[in-house]
Amino acid sequence: MPDLPDISSIFARKDGGSSGSGSSGSCPAVWNQISGELTAKFLSNGQCTPAARAAIRAVFHDCGAWNTAQGAQGGCDGSLVLSDEVNRAENNGLQEIGAYLKGLAKSYKVGVADMIVFAGSHAVVTCPGGPRVKTYIGRKDSSTGAPNGLLPDVRAPAEDLYKLFQDKGFSAVDLAALLGAHSTSNQFHFDDSTSGAPQDSTPGVWDVKYYSETTAPPKGVVVLPSDAKLAAHPTVGKEFKGFVGNAGKWNGKFADALARMELFGSAGTSGMVDCTNALPSTTNAKREMRGMPMFANRH
Repeated sequence: MPDLPDISSIFARKDGGSSGSGSSGSCPAVWNQISGELTAKFLSNGQCTPAARAAIRAVFHDCGAWNTAQGAQGGCDGSLVLSDEVNRAENNGLQEIGAYLKGLAKSYKVGVADMIVFAGSHAVVTCPGGPRVKTYIGRKDSSTGAPNGLLPDVRAPAEDLYKLFQDKGFSAVDLAALLGAHSTSNQFHFDDSTSGAPQDSTPGVWDVKYYSETTAPPKGVVVLPSDAKLAAHPTVGKEFKGFVGNAGKWNGKFADALARMELFGSAGTSGMVDCTNALPSTTNAKREMRGMPMFANRH
Protein backbone atom coordinates (compact mmCIF):
# COMPACT_ATOMS: atom_id res chain seq x y z
CA MET A 1 0.00 0.00 0.00
CA PRO A 2 1.57 3.34 -0.99
CA ASP A 3 1.88 6.31 1.33
CA LEU A 4 -0.98 8.77 1.50
CA PRO A 5 -0.97 11.27 -1.35
CA ASP A 6 0.12 14.82 -0.78
CA ILE A 7 -2.32 16.68 1.47
CA SER A 8 -3.48 18.80 -1.45
CA SER A 9 -4.97 15.77 -3.21
CA ILE A 10 -6.63 13.67 -0.51
CA PHE A 11 -10.21 12.59 -1.25
CA ALA A 12 -12.60 15.50 -1.63
CA ARG A 13 -15.73 16.00 0.41
CA LYS A 14 -18.31 18.14 -1.31
CA ASP A 15 -19.94 21.08 0.45
CA GLY A 16 -17.24 21.04 3.11
CA GLY A 17 -16.70 23.90 5.45
CA SER A 18 -16.92 25.31 8.92
CA SER A 19 -18.72 28.45 9.93
CA GLY A 20 -15.41 29.67 11.27
CA SER A 21 -13.36 28.78 8.21
CA GLY A 22 -13.68 31.99 6.21
CA SER A 23 -12.96 32.29 2.50
CA SER A 24 -10.17 34.86 2.22
CA GLY A 25 -7.35 32.38 2.67
CA SER A 26 -6.37 33.76 6.07
CA CYS A 27 -7.16 32.13 9.39
CA PRO A 28 -10.16 33.77 11.09
CA ALA A 29 -9.31 35.59 14.31
CA VAL A 30 -11.75 33.40 16.21
CA TRP A 31 -9.17 30.60 16.22
CA ASN A 32 -6.71 32.77 18.12
CA GLN A 33 -9.41 33.31 20.73
CA ILE A 34 -10.11 29.58 20.84
CA SER A 35 -6.39 28.90 21.17
CA GLY A 36 -6.28 31.08 24.27
CA GLU A 37 -9.13 29.13 25.85
CA LEU A 38 -7.48 25.82 25.03
CA THR A 39 -4.21 26.93 26.59
CA ALA A 40 -6.08 27.73 29.80
CA LYS A 41 -7.74 24.30 29.62
CA PHE A 42 -4.62 22.35 28.71
CA LEU A 43 -2.13 23.97 31.11
CA SER A 44 -2.25 24.09 34.90
CA ASN A 45 0.63 24.88 37.23
CA GLY A 46 3.07 24.53 34.37
CA GLN A 47 1.85 21.04 33.43
CA CYS A 48 -0.29 19.54 30.71
CA THR A 49 -3.70 18.63 32.04
CA PRO A 50 -5.61 15.39 31.51
CA ALA A 51 -7.77 17.37 29.08
CA ALA A 52 -4.76 17.92 26.81
CA ARG A 53 -4.02 14.21 26.73
CA ALA A 54 -7.66 13.45 26.00
CA ALA A 55 -7.71 15.99 23.17
CA ILE A 56 -4.84 14.21 21.40
CA ARG A 57 -6.64 10.91 21.75
CA ALA A 58 -9.89 12.48 20.53
CA VAL A 59 -8.41 13.62 17.22
CA PHE A 60 -6.96 10.14 16.67
CA HIS A 61 -10.34 8.55 17.32
CA ASP A 62 -12.46 10.97 15.27
CA CYS A 63 -10.13 11.12 12.27
CA GLY A 64 -8.66 7.64 12.52
CA ALA A 65 -11.99 5.80 12.28
CA TRP A 66 -11.63 5.90 8.49
CA ASN A 67 -10.06 4.02 5.61
CA THR A 68 -9.43 4.80 1.97
CA ALA A 69 -12.47 2.80 0.87
CA GLN A 70 -14.67 5.50 2.44
CA GLY A 71 -13.31 8.14 0.13
CA ALA A 72 -15.01 11.45 0.87
CA GLN A 73 -17.07 10.07 3.76
CA GLY A 74 -16.19 9.94 7.44
CA GLY A 75 -12.77 10.77 8.77
CA CYS A 76 -12.44 14.07 10.63
CA ASP A 77 -16.12 14.91 10.70
CA GLY A 78 -16.94 15.41 14.37
CA SER A 79 -19.03 12.25 14.47
CA LEU A 80 -17.09 11.12 17.52
CA VAL A 81 -19.29 13.47 19.57
CA LEU A 82 -22.10 14.29 17.12
CA SER A 83 -23.23 10.65 17.02
CA ASP A 84 -23.13 7.84 19.60
CA GLU A 85 -19.51 6.97 18.71
CA VAL A 86 -18.17 8.45 21.92
CA ASN A 87 -20.10 5.85 23.92
CA ARG A 88 -18.42 2.90 22.21
CA ALA A 89 -16.01 0.86 24.34
CA GLU A 90 -12.95 1.93 22.35
CA ASN A 91 -13.76 5.57 23.12
CA ASN A 92 -14.03 5.12 26.87
CA GLY A 93 -12.71 8.20 28.63
CA LEU A 94 -13.43 10.63 25.79
CA GLN A 95 -16.90 11.67 26.92
CA GLU A 96 -15.74 14.63 29.02
CA ILE A 97 -13.36 16.13 26.46
CA GLY A 98 -15.91 15.45 23.73
CA ALA A 99 -18.61 17.40 25.54
CA TYR A 100 -16.19 20.24 26.24
CA LEU A 101 -15.04 20.57 22.62
CA LYS A 102 -18.60 20.31 21.32
CA GLY A 103 -19.67 23.08 23.67
CA LEU A 104 -16.69 25.24 22.77
CA ALA A 105 -17.46 24.86 19.07
CA LYS A 106 -21.04 25.94 19.69
CA SER A 107 -19.92 28.91 21.75
CA TYR A 108 -17.61 30.19 19.02
CA LYS A 109 -19.90 29.14 16.15
CA VAL A 110 -17.31 26.94 14.46
CA GLY A 111 -17.45 23.34 13.30
CA VAL A 112 -17.08 20.50 15.78
CA ALA A 113 -14.81 18.58 13.40
CA ASP A 114 -12.53 21.58 13.08
CA MET A 115 -12.55 22.05 16.85
CA ILE A 116 -11.48 18.45 17.49
CA VAL A 117 -8.64 18.74 14.99
CA PHE A 118 -7.46 22.12 16.21
CA ALA A 119 -7.57 21.01 19.84
CA GLY A 120 -5.59 17.87 19.04
CA SER A 121 -2.87 19.86 17.28
CA HIS A 122 -2.90 22.40 20.11
CA ALA A 123 -2.41 19.70 22.74
CA VAL A 124 0.50 18.13 20.83
CA VAL A 125 2.47 21.37 20.70
CA THR A 126 1.53 22.18 24.29
CA CYS A 127 3.22 18.96 25.36
CA PRO A 128 6.91 19.61 26.21
CA GLY A 129 8.97 19.04 23.10
CA GLY A 130 5.91 18.42 20.93
CA PRO A 131 5.97 19.61 17.32
CA ARG A 132 3.69 22.07 15.60
CA VAL A 133 1.41 20.18 13.23
CA LYS A 134 0.24 21.86 10.01
CA THR A 135 -3.42 22.48 10.82
CA TYR A 136 -6.21 23.45 8.43
CA ILE A 137 -9.77 24.60 9.12
CA GLY A 138 -12.82 24.05 6.91
CA ARG A 139 -14.40 20.62 7.45
CA LYS A 140 -18.01 19.49 7.27
CA ASP A 141 -19.61 18.08 10.43
CA SER A 142 -21.51 14.80 10.37
CA SER A 143 -23.80 13.07 12.85
CA THR A 144 -23.38 9.72 11.09
CA GLY A 145 -21.24 7.43 13.21
CA ALA A 146 -18.14 5.81 11.75
CA PRO A 147 -18.31 2.10 10.91
CA ASN A 148 -17.16 -0.23 13.65
CA GLY A 149 -13.79 -1.92 13.49
CA LEU A 150 -11.73 0.97 12.10
CA LEU A 151 -9.78 1.68 15.30
CA PRO A 152 -7.02 -0.71 16.38
CA ASP A 153 -7.44 -3.19 19.22
CA VAL A 154 -4.48 -3.25 21.61
CA ARG A 155 -4.69 -7.06 21.70
CA ALA A 156 -4.74 -7.58 17.92
CA PRO A 157 -1.89 -9.33 16.06
CA ALA A 158 0.78 -7.03 14.64
CA GLU A 159 0.03 -7.95 11.04
CA ASP A 160 -3.64 -7.10 11.51
CA LEU A 161 -2.72 -3.74 13.00
CA TYR A 162 -0.31 -2.99 10.18
CA LYS A 163 -2.96 -3.88 7.61
CA LEU A 164 -5.49 -1.66 9.39
CA PHE A 165 -3.14 1.32 9.04
CA GLN A 166 -2.24 0.44 5.46
CA ASP A 167 -5.95 0.59 4.70
CA LYS A 168 -5.86 4.19 5.93
CA GLY A 169 -3.03 4.93 3.49
CA PHE A 170 -0.30 4.88 6.12
CA SER A 171 3.14 3.35 5.68
CA ALA A 172 5.16 1.45 8.27
CA VAL A 173 7.10 4.58 9.21
CA ASP A 174 3.84 6.52 9.65
CA LEU A 175 2.48 3.87 12.00
CA ALA A 176 5.71 3.71 13.98
CA ALA A 177 5.75 7.50 14.31
CA LEU A 178 2.13 7.75 15.45
CA LEU A 179 2.73 5.12 18.13
CA GLY A 180 5.30 7.43 19.68
CA ALA A 181 2.55 9.61 21.12
CA HIS A 182 2.48 6.96 23.85
CA SER A 183 5.65 8.64 25.12
CA THR A 184 3.44 10.99 27.13
CA SER A 185 0.89 8.44 28.24
CA ASN A 186 0.11 6.96 31.64
CA GLN A 187 -2.08 3.85 31.48
CA PHE A 188 -5.27 4.18 33.50
CA HIS A 189 -7.94 2.06 31.79
CA PHE A 190 -6.40 -0.87 29.92
CA ASP A 191 -5.23 -2.88 32.96
CA ASP A 192 -6.43 -2.02 36.45
CA SER A 193 -3.43 -3.77 38.02
CA THR A 194 -1.06 -1.21 36.47
CA SER A 195 -3.35 1.81 36.62
CA GLY A 196 -1.34 5.01 36.47
CA ALA A 197 1.81 3.38 35.13
CA PRO A 198 3.62 5.30 32.37
CA GLN A 199 4.45 3.92 28.93
CA ASP A 200 7.99 5.20 29.22
CA SER A 201 10.10 6.48 32.11
CA THR A 202 9.53 10.16 31.25
CA PRO A 203 5.76 10.46 30.80
CA GLY A 204 5.88 14.23 31.25
CA VAL A 205 8.12 14.74 28.23
CA TRP A 206 7.51 14.33 24.49
CA ASP A 207 10.67 12.33 23.80
CA VAL A 208 11.91 9.12 22.17
CA LYS A 209 12.57 7.03 25.29
CA TYR A 210 9.33 5.22 24.48
CA TYR A 211 11.01 3.60 21.48
CA SER A 212 13.88 2.02 23.42
CA GLU A 213 11.85 1.23 26.52
CA THR A 214 9.06 -0.57 24.69
CA THR A 215 11.49 -3.39 23.91
CA ALA A 216 13.38 -3.17 27.22
CA PRO A 217 11.01 -1.60 29.75
CA PRO A 218 12.49 -0.41 33.04
CA LYS A 219 10.69 -1.19 36.27
CA GLY A 220 7.35 0.59 36.50
CA VAL A 221 6.87 1.08 32.76
CA VAL A 222 3.91 -0.70 31.17
CA VAL A 223 4.00 -1.89 27.56
CA LEU A 224 0.76 -2.44 25.66
CA PRO A 225 0.53 -5.77 23.81
CA SER A 226 0.00 -3.98 20.50
CA ASP A 227 3.08 -1.81 20.99
CA ALA A 228 5.28 -4.79 21.84
CA LYS A 229 4.04 -6.73 18.82
CA LEU A 230 4.51 -3.84 16.39
CA ALA A 231 7.99 -3.12 17.75
CA ALA A 232 8.89 -6.72 16.86
CA HIS A 233 7.14 -6.70 13.46
CA PRO A 234 9.65 -7.23 10.60
CA THR A 235 8.55 -4.11 8.72
CA VAL A 236 7.09 -1.76 11.33
CA GLY A 237 9.73 -2.76 13.86
CA LYS A 238 12.55 -1.59 11.60
CA GLU A 239 11.00 1.88 11.43
CA PHE A 240 10.21 1.77 15.15
CA LYS A 241 13.88 1.16 15.98
CA GLY A 242 14.87 3.99 13.65
CA PHE A 243 13.39 6.50 16.09
CA VAL A 244 15.53 5.35 19.03
CA GLY A 245 17.63 8.33 20.09
CA ASN A 246 16.42 10.44 17.16
CA ALA A 247 13.86 12.95 18.40
CA GLY A 248 14.22 15.21 15.38
CA LYS A 249 13.39 12.43 12.96
CA TRP A 250 10.43 11.29 15.04
CA ASN A 251 8.92 14.74 15.47
CA GLY A 252 9.09 15.35 11.73
CA LYS A 253 7.52 12.01 10.82
CA PHE A 254 4.87 12.31 13.54
CA ALA A 255 3.84 15.82 12.53
CA ASP A 256 3.61 14.75 8.88
CA ALA A 257 1.51 11.66 9.66
CA LEU A 258 -0.86 13.51 11.99
CA ALA A 259 -1.29 16.38 9.51
CA ARG A 260 -2.39 13.87 6.89
CA MET A 261 -4.67 12.07 9.31
CA GLU A 262 -6.32 15.39 10.12
CA LEU A 263 -7.34 15.64 6.47
CA PHE A 264 -9.01 12.22 6.24
CA GLY A 265 -12.31 12.67 4.42
CA SER A 266 -11.55 16.27 3.40
CA ALA A 267 -10.70 17.87 0.06
CA GLY A 268 -7.07 18.13 1.04
CA THR A 269 -6.44 21.81 1.59
CA SER A 270 -8.85 22.92 -1.13
CA GLY A 271 -11.39 25.29 0.40
CA MET A 272 -9.54 25.26 3.70
CA VAL A 273 -7.45 27.85 5.51
CA ASP A 274 -4.15 27.30 7.29
CA CYS A 275 -4.53 28.04 11.01
CA THR A 276 -1.19 26.65 12.16
CA ASN A 277 -0.10 30.09 13.34
CA ALA A 278 -3.03 30.20 15.76
CA LEU A 279 -1.41 27.34 17.68
CA PRO A 280 0.94 28.04 20.59
CA SER A 281 4.70 28.02 20.11
CA THR A 282 6.65 24.91 21.05
CA THR A 283 7.94 24.65 24.60
CA ASN A 284 10.72 22.84 26.40
CA ALA A 285 9.08 23.07 29.82
CA LYS A 286 8.58 19.73 31.50
CA ARG A 287 4.95 18.89 32.10
CA GLU A 288 3.09 15.74 32.95
CA MET A 289 0.43 14.14 30.76
CA ARG A 290 -1.77 11.27 31.87
CA GLY A 291 -4.43 9.34 30.06
CA MET A 292 -5.45 6.31 28.09
CA PRO A 293 -3.36 4.98 25.20
CA MET A 294 -3.89 6.88 21.95
CA PHE A 295 -5.75 4.08 20.22
CA ALA A 296 -7.30 1.64 22.66
CA ASN A 297 -10.03 -0.94 22.20
CA ARG A 298 -10.67 -2.72 25.46
CA HIS A 299 -12.69 -5.58 23.98
